[in-house]
Amino acid sequence: MTALSFDETGVDVVYNGTEFRLEKELIEDAIQKSYPDITDHEVLQIVEEAPDLSGEPQQISDILYE
Repeated sequence: MTALSFDETGVDVVYNGTEFRLEKELIEDAIQKSYPDITDHEVLQIVEEAPDLSGEPQQISDILYE
């Protein structure tokens, strides 16, 4: 299971027991979108090869400012 924790400057990730951080700029470069417009599903696809994308994708802006 993968856990994502979003903040203004990036995402803290726990993947298969390993913790690491994806910085905002790295995510934007990988997805070619502005950070607030990127979805949690898109970030999950960076981390996992074949993620289970259940539920509706949420934009980072919605997650941060709920």
